Amino acid sequence: MPKSKTINKKKLLGGENSKAEDVILEVRNIADPKAVEILSRFFKTGKGEYGEGDLFLGVKVPPLRKISKSYKGLPLPELQKIVKSKYHEERLLGFFILCEKFQKTRTDKREQLHLFYLKNLKYVNNWDIVDLSSRDLIGDYLIDKKRDLLYKLVKSNNIWERRIAIISTFAFIRKGDFKDTLKISELLLSDKEDLIHKAVGWMLREVGNRSLKSETDFLDKHAHKMPRTMLRYAIEKFPDKLRLKYMKTGKE
Repeated sequence: MPKSKTINKKKLLGGENSKAEDVILEVRNIADPKAVEILSRFFKTGKGEYGEGDLFLGVKVPPLRKISKSYKGLPLPELQKIVKSKYHEERLLGFFILCEKFQKTRTDKREQLHLFYLKNLKYVNNWDIVDLSSRDLIGDYLIDKKRDLLYKLVKSNNIWERRIAIISTFAFIRKGDFKDTLKISELLLSDKEDLIHKAVGWMLREVGNRSLKSETDFLDKHAHKMPRTMLRYAIEKFPDKLRLKYMKTGKE
């Protein structure tokens, strides 16, 4: 009898009967108040910084991922309550759950989850949430579709939407398709934000990991006007001689 109860509990966990409150309770039970100050500094929550006003509970990423796997059946109305939480880790967990749902859903049934993500973009409001959700919920979704959305996002005044535009292309890079990464990187060459420079450099490096020529062709054309941080990220894995060549031509 006890064994049967355990099985039933597992069937219910994360299913249609689950509530946002169940998820939130699990997160808050593992919160570490001692880590709050460290995370707040790391994610720049001070006045005038990119994460100004964000609130933390003190929970690391691995436990959040573990919880997300248990609640992939959570209904979207309940998930909505989590992704709009005032706490950073709960928002991140909400998008982890959405990614889990997306990955377990047939390709032709994913539109609803993609649209849910777009509807909640204002809560994708720090670099870790961008990086850990957009590759699935935008990039993977657009693999076989028109990509006009990315070119709309890259023109946004919102730093996180611009970062989403470039990071989403990682899904295409993994398929050996670099054209949108290179086009969007070019559009972001004059961006003023360091977090955009890092994201562009990172994606260019990922291109180079698969096709060094594709990356060096881009650098031969643009290295002289690339922000220093962007260039450093892009050439991080280059052999010393090649890296020094581009550092000499890079923008000061």
